[in-house]
Amino acid sequence: MPAPDLDLLVEAAREAGDIALGHWRRDPQVWDKGGDDPVSEADLAVDAHLKTRLLAARPEYGWLSEETPDTGARLATERVFVVDPIDGTRAFIDGQETWAHSLAVVERGRVTAGVVYLPAKDRLFAAAAGQGAFCNGDPIRASGRTDPSGANVLANRANFDARHWRVPPDDLARSFRPSLAYRLALVGQGRFDAMLTLRDAWEWDIAAGTLIAAEAGATVTDRTGAALSFNAPGAKAPGVLAAGPGVHAALIARLAPRPAA
Repeated sequence: MPAPDLDLLVEAAREAGDIALGHWRRDPQVWDKGGDDPVSEADLAVDAHLKTRLLAARPEYGWLSEETPDTGARLATERVFVVDPIDGTRAFIDGQETWAHSLAVVERGRVTAGVVYLPAKDRLFAAAAGQGAFCNGDPIRASGRTDPSGANVLANRANFDARHWRVPPDDLARSFRPSLAYRLALVGQGRFDAMLTLRDAWEWDIAAGTLIAAEAGATVTDRTGAALSFNAPGAKAPGVLAAGPGVHAALIARLAPRPAA
């Protein structure tokens, strides 16, 4: 039931925000998980709260979170929570505002409810399948731009390296936000024309934002143009591209094939 699930995610996201703000800009304890991948005490506190809160309400659902070891038990469930307790941990640690909680429900590979909440900005994006997308209760709509030249694309600098493109991306404007979930939501809001990540993307970073962008009218696929499917064994997608339909098709045509593994 997407609507009740969305109500639950909204409530849980706001609770998570209260917990995270209690640590934000207060010198939280930080550890390195390896490979320059930080985690803070706030990430762990939010993860623990969300796991308890959400599974108490839906004990039959599976669980996939960045900060919980994955046992694979979720693969046998019809529905699963896909959660990033804090997307943009480095920004959180640095005291920036553009970190987010990303919460989604996935049913048989498809996201049915999603919330991306930025507590420091009190900005909550939400969507349920077939019911549109909203920011703080107001409907949002993706950009209707059709000409890729001059499109403002949310991506890190590495994605604009010429080796990734058949056609040089010199006519694209580049912007950046640390959180992948927030980037997807911003495309849904129409504030940017597209977002792109060519590296493999963890499901917890993109599940909620994918639904928000799609319900707002954006086309959201992996980097090859294939549909995204969630609750996969490896919990990763081969990159993500979200944009209005015209710009999306043009960017897919411009991208070079993915290098062989």
